[in-house]
Amino acid sequence: MSGSNSSDAPFARAASLPPERVGAQPLGLTVHALPQADDALAAQRSRSGRWKMLGVMLVCAAPVIASYFTYYVVRPEGRRNYGELIEPQRSIPDLSARTLAGGVQPLADLKGQWLLVSASGGACDAPCQNNLYLQRQLRESLGKEKERVDWVWLVTDDAPLPEAIAPGLRSATVLRVDGPAIAQWLAPAPSHALSEHIYVVDPQGHWMMRFPARMDREGAAQAKRDLDRLLRASASWDPAGRTEPH
Repeated sequence: MSGSNSSDAPFARAASLPPERVGAQPLGLTVHALPQADDALAAQRSRSGRWKMLGVMLVCAAPVIASYFTYYVVRPEGRRNYGELIEPQRSIPDLSARTLAGGVQPLADLKGQWLLVSASGGACDAPCQNNLYLQRQLRESLGKEKERVDWVWLVTDDAPLPEAIAPGLRSATVLRVDGPAIAQWLAPAPSHALSEHIYVVDPQGHWMMRFPARMDREGAAQAKRDLDRLLRASASWDPAGRTEPH
């Protein structure tokens, strides 16, 4: 028992000292730092967990981020875009259209592809025919990416189509629509007519760009650069959809 008495002696002496003397004794070893280390480790783990959760959220939001990138980051400063971006974008209306064969088709069926759209009366004057030609040429110029794009002519009245242009429309989507209703979706630039422009609609059905009125071939080359940027920026979330003309 002598070993026990010897080891307890320092504690006995400390117990016999006045309180102020006890407080003055130096401390040799303390564990007060251990809870602080635990707190730091917990904080580090919490930060790591938050970063992991943020990473998961970013992966899930990638298509949305790509969409914003398409419309806003890709849009360079200094008006390098040839087409005018539409803000806010306008969703495709819930309208029924008629095919040239007389069938009924919801306009919303056009979703799923990038669309090059023109709208005019069926008589299709020279500016109308120029737009149809440029729509076809723009799509063909995209090479393998053309399968992600449809070109669409919305006929805004019941006038018969000129027979001379029928062969050139074989790869187009041609639908008869209610003119005033379409004018609530698409709109021309001030002091221009609806039929003077080519409009760009994204695969979600949002009208998001309008090319200048009465575009010529030189303008079409600039329009192609806009389309190239849009298709390149959206490649990760917009694979080719419809591949056959309707």
